[in-house]
Amino acid sequence: MGKIIGWVLVAVLIIWGGYTLISDDGTSTDEPIKIGFIGPLSGDAAVYGEPGRDVVALAVARVNAEGGVDGRMLELLVEDGQCNGKDATSAMQKLVNVDGVKFVIGGFCSSESLAIVPVGEEAGVLMFSPGSSSPDLTGISDLFVRNFPSDATQGSVLAELANNKGWTKAAFVQEQTDAALGIRNAFTENFEALGREVVAEVFPTENTDFRTALTKLRSEEPDVLFISVQTPAVAERILIQLTDLGWEVPLIAADVVSGAVDLVEANAEALEGTFAAEFGIDPENEKFQNFIEAYKAEYGEEPPFQSYAQTEWDSVFMLADALEEVGEDPESVAKWLREVDDWQGASGNVVIGDNGDRVSGHVLKIITDGKTEIYSPEESEE
Repeated sequence: MGKIIGWVLVAVLIIWGGYTLISDDGTSTDEPIKIGFIGPLSGDAAVYGEPGRDVVALAVARVNAEGGVDGRMLELLVEDGQCNGKDATSAMQKLVNVDGVKFVIGGFCSSESLAIVPVGEEAGVLMFSPGSSSPDLTGISDLFVRNFPSDATQGSVLAELANNKGWTKAAFVQEQTDAALGIRNAFTENFEALGREVVAEVFPTENTDFRTALTKLRSEEPDVLFISVQTPAVAERILIQLTDLGWEVPLIAADVVSGAVDLVEANAEALEGTFAAEFGIDPENEKFQNFIEAYKAEYGEEPPFQSYAQTEWDSVFMLADALEEVGEDPESVAKWLREVDDWQGASGNVVIGDNGDRVSGHVLKIITDGKTEIYSPEESEE
């Protein structure tokens, strides 16, 4: 009889012990928390997606090394969004329907994020973008949040610059992507409100010959040419053909141009004096310095496109903080992120509004001697 009672007690303890490892939603609490990543890992935009994946993977490893989220590890699942809506949608569907992911860092490209929002909303999945900047994403869904600012500020800052320069007509050579269009729309809205004029030639991403478009724009006799593209590779093709045509005109470029160190160095002469507006970095920020050192130690070089890299790094730690605070309900995590008003990270003080956008903006830059620097109108006039 005593043996029977003993075995019953052992069985009860085993069942109770197993029960304590079960969360309210029926999943084992020692299982990892799955985090999806969607970014461009192939094509011209892979210059962003590959280092972005590496940054996120390093941040996940750091969170896990520090004990994870309440003792549970993060498991990163990576998918290629290819910087377009079709592939991003397929990537999101796999993460949601096959992998059972409830939290996605991405998309990176605006086209990716715009496409995955309907899938994420239907499945109740949080989408946290560290790079998408299209103004069309503002307030798009309660489950979409971004810690990278909208291009609405990039466009407005550059429109004000152009107006202050006395330029009355701006010409756009614009790639047919959501991010490039967002910049043009924001610039146009602000520039035309000042009584100025904008003309444009739009081209598909697969286009490689820009001579006809540039010739048409040249005939309009604009005061400045704005290169609004998705990737440095496309910008370089435009610069080469612009030089071949012998068209000398002041340039403004999207931040993907000014932020591409190799592109700027290789095309120093063509880009000399080009204006841009970037979401800046603070090299004096201790958390930014620590991030750069961690990346160098792991990969042997500094991360490219550091304005994006800093928000990619922060996105993992912000998500981990939210999970620790409110648990694994995506709606609760999204609400927590939308109420962030003083979160200190590699990208500085993060404040996110109730529309899901980061509350901050872009600073003016100028390309000089193959380097992108802060633009100071006072110094340039001296």
